[in-house]
Amino acid sequence: MVSFRGDDKRTGLYRNLQFLRSIINTHQKRKASSSSVILDASVLIQSLKQTLEELNQAVSASLDLIDNDPLPMVVVEEGGEGFVIKVSSQRRCEGLLVFVLEAMEELGLDVLQARVSCVHSFCLEAVIGTQKDDEETGRMNAQLVQRAVSQAIQSWKELEN
Repeated sequence: MVSFRGDDKRTGLYRNLQFLRSIINTHQKRKASSSSVILDASVLIQSLKQTLEELNQAVSASLDLIDNDPLPMVVVEEGGEGFVIKVSSQRRCEGLLVFVLEAMEELGLDVLQARVSCVHSFCLEAVIGTQKDDEETGRMNAQLVQRAVSQAIQSWKELEN
């Protein structure tokens, strides 16, 4: 029985060595010794570690670019009796919605309909109406609304830092 277990160990080692040979893809014509297969595997592992480190550095650099992402984009279009406002950013902008809504309130604008998403990125699309009883807001144009929303975003950005 003792010799049988020894044969099992040898067979297991042989299978593992064959598997290692297949992984490292040795192109040697003669059968490589177990030490050369292990040495080749070690070189391959070091090469993979270096490649992984380079990829991690590249991902880290791209995340830095995302963190330094410019201010969210603002588009304001005139439509019907008010405006359509679109604010978007590639990243979450925690607290930005409050600043944008306060800017609209200061202009005397009413949010008639809005769609907001701020889970992985920030996206606001809102239909804004002007209050009928105020003549100044009746003469408001899209540029004025865009400036006010952009200023609100700038204020939010300053508080964020």
